[in-house]
Amino acid sequence: MGKLIQRQKIRYRIRKKVQGTAVKPRLSVFRSNADIYAQLIDDVNGLTLAAASSRDKDIAAQKVTKIEKSKLVGAAIARKATELGLNTVVFDRGGNLYHGRVKSVADGAREGGLQF
Repeated sequence: MGKLIQRQKIRYRIRKKVQGTAVKPRLSVFRSNADIYAQLIDDVNGLTLAAASSRDKDIAAQKVTKIEKSKLVGAAIARKATELGLNTVVFDRGGNLYHGRVKSVADGAREGGLQF
């Protein structure tokens, strides 16, 4: 079985259990080789409430490591969530291990005031 197929199975297994609402959205993390993206998603209505990524101008301009940029992405998504009046989310690691950059996004979001 290929690595991509196995990761997709993990992603489906996570999504069976994790669902976001307008009050408690899903914090979805996507990690590529170069960048990391985070979204707050309301699965009931099919809406993306807020998004942040390491490609945002203020984050991309900083000369720091990818793990430190991931922490900044977590802080940015937490800031956008509090502007929307949200303080609790469910975390969706997107099939990635809870380690490294994915964990750094979660830590940055927690430090920014999100609870999950």
